[in-house]
Formats: sequence, structure tokens, C-alpha cells
Amino acid sequence: MSIEIQPAKLDTPEFAALIDAHAELMLSLSPPGSCHFLPMEGLRTPDVTVWEMRDGSDLVGCGGLKELSKTHGEIKSMHTLSTRRGAGLGRRMLQHILSEARKRGYTRLSLETGSMDGFIPSRTLYKSCGFELCPPFGDYVEDPNSVFMTFELSVHK
Repeated sequence: MSIEIQPAKLDTPEFAALIDAHAELMLSLSPPGSCHFLPMEGLRTPDVTVWEMRDGSDLVGCGGLKELSKTHGEIKSMHTLSTRRGAGLGRRMLQHILSEARKRGYTRLSLETGSMDGFIPSRTLYKSCGFELCPPFGDYVEDPNSVFMTFELSVHK
């Protein structure tokens, strides 16, 4: 397995299909009002950086980082193809995003994920990497379908 992470090619049909698969999964697990994934146009904004993960020429996953402030970022659009889950690819993308957040000088990295059972693997991954539960941040509000987590980069060097 020769995994590479690089800036996402947002204009390719292949990447659009990956984001469509991500959206479909999120909508299958969460009520629409509690789905906070970024659609393709949300990934194109200047405050969001998106990476794709490839195994050779095969697109296998993606992840994004949204700048909330000069010191606070949010993880967005973490997705691994269903056929590739369980191989550590999500952890690899998360480590890449953490590294980029440190380079940017962020002191805090946060995320929103679902509270339903389908999100247990995601919550387990984030917890195993040091993320802790937190109150809603940014524009989020309390929602029984959401779990908010944060990672203090200044504490975890």
C-alpha cells in the first residue's frame, strides 16, 4: 500500500463521486437538520483546505480543515471508501490534518460528528488520538444528534 496525501482535485468527477458517497452516508446516518457535512461548494471556499488520499492512482479518501480563527480549526469531510475502512487510512488523514494545524499555528482543532451508532468508529478514532468532548463551537448549537470534540494542540505537542 503506497498511500499519498495531496491537495484535492475538487474539479474531477472522481472527487465529486467521493463527496457524493460521503454525503449519502451522512444523510443515511443523521436527520437532515443534524447533517453538517460540507457539500462541494462548501469545500471550495477560501477558509477550507481539502486533501485527497490515494493508493497509487486510486482515490480512497479525503479530509478537510476549515479555519475558524487564526488559532482554531475544524476538521471537515473526513471520509474513507467503505471498501478501505479499517486499514488505518482515517488515522493517517487525521495525523496529516493535525500536522497542518500545527504548521498554521492553531492552538485548537475541533470537530462535529454524529451521536448515532454509525459514528462509533469515528468517535473512537478521534478519542484514541486525544480529542475530548466539548460544548458546541463556532455556529453549532446543542443537538442530541451531534457530538462535539476538541484537541488542544498546545497541550499535545
